[in-house]
Amino acid sequence: QVQLVESGGGLVQAGGSLRLSCAASRSIFRINAMGWYRQAPGKQRELVAAITSGGSTNYADSVKGRFTISRDNAKNTVYLQMNSLKPEDTAVYYCNADVYARGVWDRGDYWGQGTQVTVSS
Repeated sequence: QVQLVESGGGLVQAGGSLRLSCAASRSIFRINAMGWYRQAPGKQRELVAAITSGGSTNYADSVKGRFTISRDNAKNTVYLQMNSLKPEDTAVYYCNADVYARGVWDRGDYWGQGTQVTVSS
C-alpha cells in the first residue's frame, strides 16, 4: 500500500507564504502525475495544481502566478509553494499521485490525509 505523507500546512496572515510537501512512504516503481487539491468547508474538492513526470504543470486560474508546484523524482516528493496567500485559499489541501507501485501492472490513484491551510485577513 502506498501512503502519501503531507506536511507544511498551518496558519498564516494574508500576503504570507507556505510550502507544502508530500512524500511517498515507500519505494515506488514509477510515479506519473502528482497534484494538489483543496476542499473548503461546504465546497467541492478542486484541483489546485498538477505536474507530470516530465515536469509539465497546470494550475487553477485562481492560483496562477501565486502558487508553484514542483517535484523531486529521486525523493518521490511533490511540493506546493504558496505565495501571496489570500483568505479564500483557506482549505484542507490534499496530495494526489497516479502511481505504478510495483510495476506497470500495479497502477493506482492515491491520496494524502490532508493538511489544513488557514489564511487570516
